Amino acid sequence: MSARLLTVDQVAELLGTSVRFPRRLIEERRITFVKVGRHVRIPERVVEAYIETHTVQPVERRIGAVA
Repeated sequence: MSARLLTVDQVAELLGTSVRFPRRLIEERRITFVKVGRHVRIPERVVEAYIETHTVQPVERRIGAVA
């Protein structure tokens, strides 16, 4: 097992959010997590996949297009 497990605080820092956001993702089962006893850990690859999945690409505007 080479996946690094992150705490909720570390995930919040990585995402630039408060700890409420990753806790809500966990509570709503919107992100994969690991229970280590009573502690919750999130694999780093899962956070990277979440970021990739929720990244919005810019819309390319064509020159001369009429709005």
